[in-house]
Amino acid sequence: MTGRGRLLALLLMPLVVAATSCGPGPDDGVLRTATDDFDFRITADVMPPRAIERITYTIVVRDRKTQEPITDGEGRIFATNADRKTVWNGFTYGPEVGTYRATLTFVTAGEWAMGIQFRRDSTQALQRTHDWRQQVKNEVAPGPQ
Repeated sequence: MTGRGRLLALLLMPLVVAATSCGPGPDDGVLRTATDDFDFRITADVMPPRAIERITYTIVVRDRKTQEPITDGEGRIFATNADRKTVWNGFTYGPEVGTYRATLTFVTAGEWAMGIQFRRDSTQALQRTHDWRQQVKNEVAPGPQ
């Protein structure tokens, strides 16, 4: 490569790096949170969610130390808004190893504080994540019939 070619390559390198780093990452739309013993990866089938729509959350649970998936645990996801309206639902296990699902229907639009409680089995105490905030959009008006 000539001196001019090397200079051009050096000048273009930042553009190539910037272009390849743009766009959604491998964990785009994934919320990560943890408790003392568990790591959680949380995704929703609709983001951002809308009021009065049934939203399915998928929660992958791993042991915090070993990163092994937790099978047949017990947990729930819950949310409360400023008006003290609360929604919650228990986890359903499977079919993927270490994966749980729960559905929520937010009754109003606005900001909701959300959290998860989970335990390995009924002999253990529930562990709670730190709350996170979720913005819920207005419901979609019904169209003409």
